[in-house]
Amino acid sequence: MTFATWNLLFTGMVSSILLLNVVQWGIYRERIYGLYTLYMLAWLVYFSLRVDEINKYVSANLWYFVRASAPMLAYFVYFDFADALIQLQARLPGLFRLFRLAKAVIVSYLVLMGVLCFGITDWYGALYDTAHTIMRLLMVGLATYGIVQIRQLRGVVPRYIALGSSYLLAGGVVSMIMTMVHRSLGEPLLVMFAPLTYLEFGILAELICFTLVLGYRQRRGAIKSAIVEQRLARERERHQREQVEAELVTEKLQQQMSAMQMMALQTQLNPHFLFNSLNSLSSLIADEPVKAIRFVDEMSSVYRYLLRTNNLALTTLQTELTFIDSYYHLLKTRYGAGIELIKTVDESSLTCKLPPLTLQLLLENAVKHNIVSAENPLVIRFDTSPDGWLTVSNTLQRKTVNRANSTQKGLLNILSKYQLLGQPTPKVEETADAFIVSLPLIED
Repeated sequence: MTFATWNLLFTGMVSSILLLNVVQWGIYRERIYGLYTLYMLAWLVYFSLRVDEINKYVSANLWYFVRASAPMLAYFVYFDFADALIQLQARLPGLFRLFRLAKAVIVSYLVLMGVLCFGITDWYGALYDTAHTIMRLLMVGLATYGIVQIRQLRGVVPRYIALGSSYLLAGGVVSMIMTMVHRSLGEPLLVMFAPLTYLEFGILAELICFTLVLGYRQRRGAIKSAIVEQRLARERERHQREQVEAELVTEKLQQQMSAMQMMALQTQLNPHFLFNSLNSLSSLIADEPVKAIRFVDEMSSVYRYLLRTNNLALTTLQTELTFIDSYYHLLKTRYGAGIELIKTVDESSLTCKLPPLTLQLLLENAVKHNIVSAENPLVIRFDTSPDGWLTVSNTLQRKTVNRANSTQKGLLNILSKYQLLGQPTPKVEETADAFIVSLPLIED
Protein backbone atom coordinates (compact mmCIF):
# COMPACT_ATOMS: atom_id res chain seq x y z
CA MET A 1 0.00 0.00 0.00
CA THR A 2 1.46 3.34 -1.03
CA PHE A 3 1.37 6.43 1.15
CA ALA A 4 -1.09 8.03 -1.29
CA THR A 5 -3.49 5.11 -0.84
CA TRP A 6 -3.13 5.15 2.93
CA ASN A 7 -3.54 8.93 2.96
CA LEU A 8 -6.75 8.58 0.99
CA LEU A 9 -8.01 6.01 3.48
CA PHE A 10 -7.03 8.29 6.35
CA THR A 11 -8.82 11.32 4.90
CA GLY A 12 -11.90 9.17 4.32
CA MET A 13 -12.00 8.06 7.97
CA VAL A 14 -11.48 11.62 9.20
CA SER A 15 -14.16 12.86 6.81
CA SER A 16 -16.60 10.29 8.26
CA ILE A 17 -15.89 11.51 11.78
CA LEU A 18 -16.23 15.07 10.52
CA LEU A 19 -19.66 14.41 8.97
CA LEU A 20 -20.87 12.75 12.17
CA ASN A 21 -19.68 15.74 14.17
CA VAL A 22 -21.39 18.18 11.77
CA VAL A 23 -24.68 16.31 12.30
CA GLN A 24 -24.26 16.54 16.08
CA TRP A 25 -23.37 20.22 15.72
CA GLY A 26 -26.61 20.78 13.84
CA ILE A 27 -28.61 18.91 16.52
CA TYR A 28 -27.09 20.29 19.73
CA ARG A 29 -25.94 23.74 18.50
CA GLU A 30 -22.97 23.76 20.87
CA ARG A 31 -19.77 25.72 20.27
CA ILE A 32 -17.59 22.74 21.11
CA TYR A 33 -18.80 20.81 18.04
CA GLY A 34 -17.90 23.79 15.86
CA LEU A 35 -14.37 23.85 17.29
CA TYR A 36 -14.00 20.12 16.74
CA THR A 37 -15.12 20.54 13.13
CA LEU A 38 -12.53 23.28 12.49
CA TYR A 39 -9.87 21.13 14.11
CA MET A 40 -10.52 18.23 11.73
CA LEU A 41 -10.81 20.52 8.71
CA ALA A 42 -7.34 21.92 9.40
CA TRP A 43 -5.83 18.41 9.33
CA LEU A 44 -7.82 17.41 6.23
CA VAL A 45 -6.53 20.45 4.32
CA TYR A 46 -2.99 19.70 5.45
CA PHE A 47 -2.96 16.05 4.36
CA SER A 48 -4.93 16.70 1.17
CA LEU A 49 -2.03 18.79 -0.15
CA ARG A 50 0.57 16.18 0.80
CA VAL A 51 -0.52 13.83 -2.01
CA ASP A 52 1.44 14.12 -5.24
CA GLU A 53 -1.69 13.87 -7.44
CA ILE A 54 -3.08 17.00 -5.80
CA ASN A 55 0.21 18.69 -5.06
CA LYS A 56 1.00 19.19 -8.74
CA TYR A 57 -2.04 21.50 -9.11
CA VAL A 58 -0.93 23.77 -6.24
CA SER A 59 1.72 26.47 -6.42
CA ALA A 60 4.91 26.00 -4.42
CA ASN A 61 4.23 29.09 -2.32
CA LEU A 62 0.76 27.83 -1.32
CA TRP A 63 2.12 24.36 -0.64
CA TYR A 64 4.81 25.68 1.73
CA PHE A 65 2.32 27.97 3.48
CA VAL A 66 -0.22 25.18 4.04
CA ARG A 67 2.55 22.84 5.22
CA ALA A 68 3.57 25.36 7.87
CA SER A 69 0.24 26.91 8.81
CA ALA A 70 -2.38 24.09 8.76
CA PRO A 71 -0.97 22.18 11.76
CA MET A 72 -0.58 25.43 13.69
CA LEU A 73 -4.19 26.37 12.94
CA ALA A 74 -5.21 22.94 14.22
CA TYR A 75 -3.27 23.56 17.47
CA PHE A 76 -4.80 27.06 17.72
CA VAL A 77 -8.31 25.54 17.63
CA TYR A 78 -7.21 22.70 19.92
CA PHE A 79 -6.49 25.17 22.75
CA ASP A 80 -10.11 26.47 22.68
CA PHE A 81 -11.47 22.94 22.25
CA ALA A 82 -9.60 21.68 25.34
CA ASP A 83 -10.70 24.72 27.35
CA ALA A 84 -14.35 24.17 26.38
CA LEU A 85 -14.18 20.50 27.42
CA ILE A 86 -12.19 20.83 30.64
CA GLN A 87 -12.79 24.48 31.68
CA LEU A 88 -9.04 25.16 31.84
CA GLN A 89 -9.55 28.77 32.87
CA ALA A 90 -11.16 27.63 36.12
CA ARG A 91 -9.34 24.36 36.76
CA LEU A 92 -5.85 25.02 35.34
CA PRO A 93 -5.48 28.82 35.10
CA GLY A 94 -1.67 28.58 34.61
CA LEU A 95 -2.03 26.27 31.60
CA PHE A 96 -4.83 28.44 30.26
CA ARG A 97 -2.56 31.50 30.31
CA LEU A 98 0.19 29.50 28.64
CA PHE A 99 -2.23 28.45 25.89
CA ARG A 100 -3.19 32.09 25.32
CA LEU A 101 0.48 32.99 24.95
CA ALA A 102 0.96 30.09 22.54
CA LYS A 103 -1.97 31.35 20.43
CA ALA A 104 -0.28 34.76 20.18
CA VAL A 105 2.97 33.08 19.10
CA ILE A 106 1.08 31.04 16.48
CA VAL A 107 -0.49 34.19 15.05
CA SER A 108 2.97 35.79 14.79
CA TYR A 109 4.33 32.63 13.18
CA LEU A 110 1.50 32.59 10.59
CA VAL A 111 2.22 36.22 9.72
CA LEU A 112 5.90 35.35 9.23
CA MET A 113 5.04 32.37 7.03
CA GLY A 114 2.66 34.50 5.00
CA VAL A 115 5.37 37.08 4.40
CA LEU A 116 7.96 34.42 3.46
CA CYS A 117 5.59 32.58 1.09
CA PHE A 118 3.68 35.48 -0.48
CA GLY A 119 5.15 38.81 0.62
CA ILE A 120 8.64 38.73 -0.83
CA THR A 121 10.08 37.67 -4.15
CA ASP A 122 13.19 35.86 -2.92
CA TRP A 123 12.87 32.52 -1.20
CA TYR A 124 14.52 32.18 2.20
CA GLY A 125 14.42 28.44 2.62
CA ALA A 126 16.75 28.33 5.61
CA LEU A 127 14.63 30.86 7.54
CA TYR A 128 11.49 28.95 6.64
CA ASP A 129 12.91 25.59 7.81
CA THR A 130 14.32 27.11 10.99
CA ALA A 131 11.06 28.81 11.95
CA HIS A 132 9.11 25.67 11.10
CA THR A 133 11.39 23.46 13.21
CA ILE A 134 11.35 25.86 16.17
CA MET A 135 7.54 26.01 16.15
CA ARG A 136 7.23 22.24 16.02
CA LEU A 137 9.64 21.89 18.94
CA LEU A 138 7.73 24.54 20.89
CA MET A 139 4.47 22.70 20.26
CA VAL A 140 6.08 19.42 21.38
CA GLY A 141 7.26 21.02 24.61
CA LEU A 142 3.90 22.73 25.24
CA ALA A 143 2.00 19.51 24.47
CA THR A 144 4.17 17.52 26.89
CA TYR A 145 3.62 20.04 29.67
CA GLY A 146 -0.10 20.32 28.92
CA ILE A 147 -0.64 16.56 28.92
CA VAL A 148 1.06 16.24 32.31
CA GLN A 149 -1.11 19.03 33.75
CA ILE A 150 -4.38 17.73 32.29
CA ARG A 151 -3.57 14.21 33.43
CA GLN A 152 -3.62 15.41 37.04
CA LEU A 153 -7.28 16.37 36.79
CA ARG A 154 -9.90 13.90 37.93
CA GLY A 155 -12.62 12.62 35.68
CA VAL A 156 -13.17 10.70 32.48
CA VAL A 157 -13.03 13.73 30.17
CA PRO A 158 -9.56 15.00 31.23
CA ARG A 159 -8.21 11.46 31.10
CA TYR A 160 -9.37 10.93 27.52
CA ILE A 161 -8.18 14.39 26.44
CA ALA A 162 -4.73 13.62 27.86
CA LEU A 163 -4.72 10.19 26.18
CA GLY A 164 -5.76 11.55 22.78
CA SER A 165 -3.23 14.37 23.01
CA SER A 166 -0.55 11.81 23.92
CA TYR A 167 -1.34 9.87 20.73
CA LEU A 168 -0.98 13.04 18.66
CA LEU A 169 2.26 13.96 20.44
CA ALA A 170 3.72 10.49 19.94
CA GLY A 171 2.73 10.44 16.27
CA GLY A 172 4.19 13.91 15.71
CA VAL A 173 7.49 13.13 17.45
CA VAL A 174 7.94 9.84 15.59
CA SER A 175 7.08 11.58 12.31
CA MET A 176 9.74 14.24 12.97
CA ILE A 177 12.34 11.61 13.84
CA MET A 178 11.51 9.53 10.77
CA THR A 179 11.76 12.64 8.59
CA MET A 180 15.27 13.37 9.91
CA VAL A 181 16.26 9.70 9.43
CA HIS A 182 14.90 9.79 5.90
CA ARG A 183 16.89 12.93 5.10
CA SER A 184 20.11 11.61 6.66
CA LEU A 185 19.93 8.33 4.73
CA GLY A 186 19.14 10.08 1.51
CA GLU A 187 16.99 7.19 0.26
CA PRO A 188 13.31 6.24 0.65
CA LEU A 189 12.13 4.14 3.56
CA LEU A 190 9.51 1.41 3.53
CA VAL A 191 6.18 2.67 2.24
CA MET A 192 4.11 1.96 5.36
CA PHE A 193 6.71 3.75 7.42
CA ALA A 194 6.57 7.06 5.57
CA PRO A 195 7.06 9.85 8.14
CA LEU A 196 3.58 11.34 7.80
CA THR A 197 1.99 7.93 8.34
CA TYR A 198 2.92 8.03 12.03
CA LEU A 199 1.39 11.48 12.41
CA GLU A 200 -1.81 10.25 10.76
CA PHE A 201 -1.97 7.28 13.13
CA GLY A 202 -1.59 9.66 16.05
CA ILE A 203 -4.26 12.02 14.73
CA LEU A 204 -6.69 9.16 14.04
CA ALA A 205 -6.24 7.75 17.56
CA GLU A 206 -6.68 11.24 18.98
CA LEU A 207 -9.90 11.83 17.03
CA ILE A 208 -11.28 8.50 18.27
CA CYS A 209 -10.58 9.57 21.86
CA PHE A 210 -12.12 13.00 21.32
CA THR A 211 -15.21 11.50 19.67
CA LEU A 212 -15.65 9.11 22.60
CA VAL A 213 -15.31 12.04 25.00
CA LEU A 214 -17.99 14.02 23.19
CA GLY A 215 -20.30 11.00 23.21
CA TYR A 216 -19.68 10.44 26.91
CA ARG A 217 -20.23 14.13 27.59
CA GLN A 218 -23.49 14.15 25.67
CA ARG A 219 -24.70 11.00 27.38
CA ARG A 220 -23.78 12.39 30.78
CA GLY A 221 -25.62 15.59 29.92
CA ALA A 222 -28.68 13.58 28.89
CA ILE A 223 -28.55 11.66 32.17
CA LYS A 224 -28.26 14.91 34.14
CA SER A 225 -31.16 16.36 32.17
CA ALA A 226 -33.23 13.26 32.86
CA ILE A 227 -32.40 13.47 36.57
CA VAL A 228 -33.29 17.15 36.66
CA GLU A 229 -36.51 16.42 34.75
CA GLN A 230 -37.39 13.66 37.21
CA ARG A 231 -36.73 16.00 40.11
CA LEU A 232 -38.87 18.67 38.49
CA ALA A 233 -41.59 16.09 37.84
CA ARG A 234 -41.47 15.01 41.49
CA GLU A 235 -41.55 18.64 42.57
CA ARG A 236 -44.56 19.25 40.31
CA GLU A 237 -46.30 16.14 41.69
CA ARG A 238 -45.53 17.22 45.24
CA HIS A 239 -46.77 20.74 44.49
CA GLN A 240 -49.93 19.39 42.87
CA ARG A 241 -50.47 17.02 45.80
CA GLU A 242 -50.01 19.83 48.29
CA GLN A 243 -52.32 22.01 46.22
CA VAL A 244 -54.98 19.29 46.15
CA GLU A 245 -54.58 18.74 49.89
CA ALA A 246 -54.85 22.48 50.46
CA GLU A 247 -57.95 22.63 48.29
CA LEU A 248 -59.46 19.72 50.23
CA VAL A 249 -58.68 21.43 53.53
CA THR A 250 -60.12 24.68 52.20
CA GLU A 251 -63.22 22.89 50.93
CA LYS A 252 -63.62 21.13 54.27
CA LEU A 253 -63.29 24.43 56.12
CA GLN A 254 -65.80 26.03 53.77
CA GLN A 255 -68.20 23.15 54.37
CA GLN A 256 -67.74 23.47 58.12
CA MET A 257 -68.19 27.22 57.87
CA SER A 258 -71.29 26.77 55.72
CA ALA A 259 -72.70 24.27 58.19
CA MET A 260 -72.04 26.60 61.10
CA GLN A 261 -73.53 29.53 59.20
CA MET A 262 -76.58 27.44 58.32
CA MET A 263 -77.01 26.40 61.93
CA ALA A 264 -76.61 30.01 63.03
CA LEU A 265 -79.29 31.12 60.58
CA GLN A 266 -81.67 28.41 61.71
CA THR A 267 -80.96 29.16 65.36
CA GLN A 268 -81.72 32.78 64.59
CA LEU A 269 -85.14 31.72 63.36
CA ASN A 270 -86.15 29.71 66.39
CA PRO A 271 -86.33 32.47 69.01
CA HIS A 272 -87.99 34.75 66.45
CA PHE A 273 -90.67 32.19 65.75
CA LEU A 274 -91.18 31.40 69.42
CA PHE A 275 -91.49 35.07 70.31
CA ASN A 276 -94.22 35.65 67.74
CA SER A 277 -96.05 32.47 68.68
CA LEU A 278 -96.08 33.40 72.37
CA ASN A 279 -97.40 36.84 71.48
CA SER A 280 -100.19 35.21 69.53
CA LEU A 281 -100.90 32.80 72.38
CA SER A 282 -100.97 35.64 74.90
CA SER A 283 -103.68 37.38 72.91
CA LEU A 284 -105.79 34.21 72.61
CA ILE A 285 -105.67 33.25 76.27
CA ALA A 286 -107.50 36.37 77.34
CA ASP A 287 -110.04 36.49 74.53
CA GLU A 288 -110.65 32.88 73.45
CA PRO A 289 -109.31 30.32 75.94
CA VAL A 290 -110.76 27.35 74.03
CA LYS A 291 -108.92 28.34 70.89
CA ALA A 292 -105.87 28.96 73.03
CA ILE A 293 -105.81 25.33 74.13
CA ARG A 294 -105.92 24.11 70.54
CA PHE A 295 -103.40 26.78 69.64
CA VAL A 296 -100.99 25.35 72.21
CA ASP A 297 -101.42 21.88 70.68
CA GLU A 298 -100.78 23.17 67.19
CA MET A 299 -97.88 25.28 68.38
CA SER A 300 -96.24 22.28 70.02
CA SER A 301 -96.65 20.35 66.76
CA VAL A 302 -95.10 23.21 64.81
CA TYR A 303 -92.24 23.65 67.24
CA ARG A 304 -91.58 19.92 67.24
CA TYR A 305 -91.12 20.11 63.46
CA LEU A 306 -88.87 23.12 63.86
CA LEU A 307 -86.63 21.24 66.29
CA ARG A 308 -86.59 18.16 64.09
CA THR A 309 -85.43 20.10 61.02
CA ASN A 310 -82.98 22.37 62.85
CA ASN A 311 -80.00 20.26 61.71
CA LEU A 312 -81.24 19.72 58.15
CA ALA A 313 -80.00 21.78 55.22
CA LEU A 314 -82.88 20.72 52.93
CA THR A 315 -86.33 19.28 53.18
CA THR A 316 -88.89 18.23 50.58
CA LEU A 317 -91.58 20.64 49.43
CA GLN A 318 -94.26 18.16 50.50
CA THR A 319 -92.88 18.05 54.07
CA GLU A 320 -92.64 21.81 54.18
CA LEU A 321 -96.21 22.23 52.93
CA THR A 322 -97.47 19.81 55.58
CA PHE A 323 -95.75 21.90 58.20
CA ILE A 324 -97.19 25.06 56.65
CA ASP A 325 -100.70 23.59 57.02
CA SER A 326 -100.12 23.36 60.79
CA TYR A 327 -98.57 26.81 60.93
CA TYR A 328 -101.38 28.27 58.83
CA HIS A 329 -103.89 26.75 61.26
CA LEU A 330 -102.29 28.83 64.04
CA LEU A 331 -102.58 31.96 61.91
CA LYS A 332 -106.12 31.12 60.92
CA THR A 333 -107.04 30.59 64.54
CA ARG A 334 -105.78 34.03 65.38
CA TYR A 335 -106.92 36.04 62.33
CA GLY A 336 -109.93 34.11 61.14
CA ALA A 337 -111.29 35.51 57.88
CA GLY A 338 -108.49 38.07 57.83
CA ILE A 339 -106.05 35.64 56.24
CA GLU A 340 -106.36 33.22 53.36
CA LEU A 341 -103.82 30.70 51.96
CA ILE A 342 -104.19 29.40 48.39
CA LYS A 343 -101.91 26.54 47.23
CA THR A 344 -101.55 25.72 43.55
CA VAL A 345 -98.70 23.24 43.60
CA ASP A 346 -98.00 20.66 40.95
CA GLU A 347 -97.59 17.14 42.33
CA SER A 348 -94.38 16.61 40.36
CA SER A 349 -92.77 19.38 42.41
CA LEU A 350 -93.55 17.84 45.79
CA THR A 351 -90.35 15.77 45.80
CA CYS A 352 -88.18 18.82 45.11
CA LYS A 353 -86.31 20.34 48.00
CA LEU A 354 -85.77 23.71 49.64
CA PRO A 355 -84.29 24.96 52.92
CA PRO A 356 -86.61 24.13 55.87
CA LEU A 357 -88.75 26.88 57.42
CA THR A 358 -88.40 29.06 54.32
CA LEU A 359 -92.17 29.13 53.66
CA GLN A 360 -92.93 29.68 57.35
CA LEU A 361 -90.62 32.70 57.37
CA LEU A 362 -92.30 34.19 54.28
CA LEU A 363 -95.76 33.71 55.83
CA GLU A 364 -94.58 35.25 59.04
CA ASN A 365 -93.15 38.27 57.21
CA ALA A 366 -96.38 38.67 55.24
CA VAL A 367 -98.43 38.79 58.44
CA LYS A 368 -95.90 41.01 60.21
CA HIS A 369 -95.71 43.73 57.57
CA ASN A 370 -99.27 43.77 56.20
CA ILE A 371 -102.72 44.65 57.53
CA VAL A 372 -104.72 41.52 58.37
CA SER A 373 -108.45 42.07 58.82
CA ALA A 374 -111.78 40.53 57.80
CA GLU A 375 -112.65 43.66 55.85
CA ASN A 376 -109.32 43.56 53.99
CA PRO A 377 -108.08 39.94 54.11
CA LEU A 378 -104.45 39.11 53.46
CA VAL A 379 -104.28 36.59 50.61
CA ILE A 380 -101.15 34.44 50.38
CA ARG A 381 -100.50 32.15 47.38
CA PHE A 382 -98.13 29.25 46.71
CA ASP A 383 -97.69 28.51 43.00
CA THR A 384 -95.22 26.29 41.14
CA SER A 385 -94.01 26.85 37.59
CA PRO A 386 -92.91 24.30 34.95
CA ASP A 387 -89.33 25.58 35.10
CA GLY A 388 -88.92 24.47 38.75
CA TRP A 389 -89.67 27.62 40.74
CA LEU A 390 -92.01 28.13 43.67
CA THR A 391 -93.67 31.54 43.88
CA VAL A 392 -94.87 32.88 47.25
CA SER A 393 -96.96 36.03 46.86
CA ASN A 394 -99.21 38.07 49.11
CA THR A 395 -101.46 41.04 48.61
CA LEU A 396 -99.65 44.26 49.44
CA GLN A 397 -101.38 46.20 52.23
CA ARG A 398 -98.50 47.40 54.35
CA LYS A 399 -98.64 48.57 57.93
CA THR A 400 -97.34 52.12 57.62
CA VAL A 401 -96.34 52.27 61.28
CA ASN A 402 -93.91 49.31 61.17
CA ARG A 403 -92.56 49.87 57.66
CA ALA A 404 -89.69 52.04 58.80
CA ASN A 405 -88.66 49.42 61.40
CA SER A 406 -88.35 46.60 58.86
CA THR A 407 -84.82 45.12 58.79
CA GLN A 408 -85.63 42.55 56.07
CA LYS A 409 -83.74 40.04 58.23
CA GLY A 410 -86.08 37.25 57.16
CA LEU A 411 -85.39 37.75 53.44
CA LEU A 412 -81.66 38.07 54.08
CA ASN A 413 -81.74 34.75 55.93
CA ILE A 414 -83.42 33.06 52.96
CA LEU A 415 -80.96 34.58 50.47
CA SER A 416 -78.01 33.51 52.67
CA LYS A 417 -79.28 29.93 52.86
CA TYR A 418 -79.50 29.61 49.10
CA GLN A 419 -76.07 31.20 48.72
CA LEU A 420 -74.51 28.76 51.18
CA LEU A 421 -76.11 25.87 49.33
CA GLY A 422 -74.66 27.11 46.03
CA GLN A 423 -78.11 27.52 44.47
CA PRO A 424 -79.57 30.28 42.27
CA THR A 425 -80.55 33.42 44.14
CA PRO A 426 -84.27 33.81 44.95
CA LYS A 427 -86.06 36.66 43.21
CA VAL A 428 -87.86 39.39 45.16
CA GLU A 429 -90.37 41.63 43.40
CA GLU A 430 -92.82 44.25 44.60
CA THR A 431 -95.69 45.54 42.47
CA ALA A 432 -98.41 48.01 43.19
CA ASP A 433 -100.66 45.40 44.79
CA ALA A 434 -98.46 42.37 45.54
CA PHE A 435 -95.20 41.28 47.11
CA ILE A 436 -93.66 38.27 45.33
CA VAL A 437 -90.77 36.00 46.26
CA SER A 438 -89.70 33.30 43.75
CA LEU A 439 -87.74 30.36 45.17
CA PRO A 440 -85.73 27.90 43.02
CA LEU A 441 -86.68 24.35 43.87
CA ILE A 442 -83.78 21.92 44.19
CA GLU A 443 -84.25 18.65 42.37
CA ASP A 444 -83.35 15.51 44.27
